[in-house]
Amino acid sequence: MAIGRQETKSPMPYPKVRRMRFRFGEPEPMAHHFVQGDIPLTHLIAVLSAAFPPGEESFIRSVRKFSGEITDPVLKKRVAGFIGQEAVHGQQHRRLNEQLIENGFPIVRVFTFGPGALREKGVIAVENAVPRQVHLAVTAAAEHYTATLAKRVLGTEEIQDIPGDAEVWNLLNWHAFEELEHKSVAFDVFRNAGGAEVVRIGVMAGMYVFTIPVVSLGVLASILSDPRSWRPLKVVRQSIRLYRGPIVKGLLKEMRPYMRPGFHPDDIDTSALLEQWRRELFGADGELLDRIG
Repeated sequence: MAIGRQETKSPMPYPKVRRMRFRFGEPEPMAHHFVQGDIPLTHLIAVLSAAFPPGEESFIRSVRKFSGEITDPVLKKRVAGFIGQEAVHGQQHRRLNEQLIENGFPIVRVFTFGPGALREKGVIAVENAVPRQVHLAVTAAAEHYTATLAKRVLGTEEIQDIPGDAEVWNLLNWHAFEELEHKSVAFDVFRNAGGAEVVRIGVMAGMYVFTIPVVSLGVLASILSDPRSWRPLKVVRQSIRLYRGPIVKGLLKEMRPYMRPGFHPDDIDTSALLEQWRRELFGADGELLDRIG
């Protein structure tokens, strides 16, 4: 049996689409360095938030290229949930990005473009220039990155205790929670389409080498474009702390199992963490119930 046609492994429920509306800058305006006193981490979150909307729109396009070939009704419903969640993620990060641009983060404007814009057309042209399985493999690998980060964010008390803008943390916790909910959808679409292991592993190998250097350059560019962040000694000291801290340290080691033949994202059990945060965010007294529009 071809590996791409084997039964999907995920026991997870369908990803639930929640129409969220966060209140950035309300009632109190956001501080410029919204991660309290931490310049590099503020800019890291700003760069990631800037990249999320176009990235997630690309992920949606990659999965839709195969949607007509999916016959499994369970996978069809999971794909619908994945697309809905990613669309809302992009929408809410665009709202945060508008606030970040207003607060003086020029790098965010680079990633801010609407449907039909020249930059979007360029991105789509690149997507269409590569084999569609490669595009989907990029999505599956990126989803594993975000799921790994989500597990760290939701499962590490030290990260949850980082002081900062409460609404930004609400957004990040919700986004992380839903990344875990749909962590294996793109992967299972790739397998269902007969995706080759060599493609899946090769794409991740490339991302494994380049992701942290590219993101680091983006953060550096963001800091340099922001005069209020020109505190060289503080930036160096805080950057060392960031790379040695629970967000970044050991991240690449956690990514390596993905490059093992036969790996599946659900080999990493996050069900207990999901249930804990489902109660905290959306239970009877959930912290984000009033953010559902």
